[in-house]
Amino acid sequence: MHISDNSCCCSFDECKRTSDWLLSQTRYRPKIAVVCGSGLGLLAEYLTSKQAFRYEDIPNFPVCTVSGHEGRLVFGKLNDKSCVFMQGRFHLYEGYSLCKVTFPVRVFKLMGVETIIVTNASGGLCQDFKVGDIMIIKDHINLPGFAGQHPLCGPNDERFGVRFPTMSDAYSEDLRKLALDISSELGYSSFVHEGVYCMVCGPNFETVAEARLLHKLGSDTVDYTDWT
Repeated sequence: MHISDNSCCCSFDECKRTSDWLLSQTRYRPKIAVVCGSGLGLLAEYLTSKQAFRYEDIPNFPVCTVSGHEGRLVFGKLNDKSCVFMQGRFHLYEGYSLCKVTFPVRVFKLMGVETIIVTNASGGLCQDFKVGDIMIIKDHINLPGFAGQHPLCGPNDERFGVRFPTMSDAYSEDLRKLALDISSELGYSSFVHEGVYCMVCGPNFETVAEARLLHKLGSDTVDYTDWT
């Protein structure tokens, strides 16, 4: 179990050291990063000319402690695009601070990544959804953020971004439309939807009353991914 604290563990210098180490170890210069959620690590198998690093071998990188998260950073090509895939992620309930949970995102930025695709397995709240359906996130509710549990708390470093980022366009409208268009072309429209994702802390599943409340607040799915 990793013990969390309130100190910042992802300073610019630390992120830069990790970024520089990775860039020195691989020829890839990815513009796209994909974070694989529970059971979705197999997505990285579609990469060609793969090069993988175990999290424990990467300087400053957290390690996975949850079953189903392999704990590897995989570089490679997908349709001639240079990409990096995270096979496994980190969670607040593992004892990590939110700063450490989101550490890889800052590293990706310093590596030159421009687009990040985050996947996860979450619980459905919308009655129209069925088990196994796919939801494209169009907006989110960061419930712990209302209580001050937020990865942007603490001193702000302008090299990462502005102090108060707008979240009204956090999810690319163009990429969402592209995903929906491709789903329609493939005949998948019956189980591919857009919706609102809600983040909670976990690790317990929600009570019936909590699930009902979150749905009334406008959430279509709920999970403790900790990436908002």
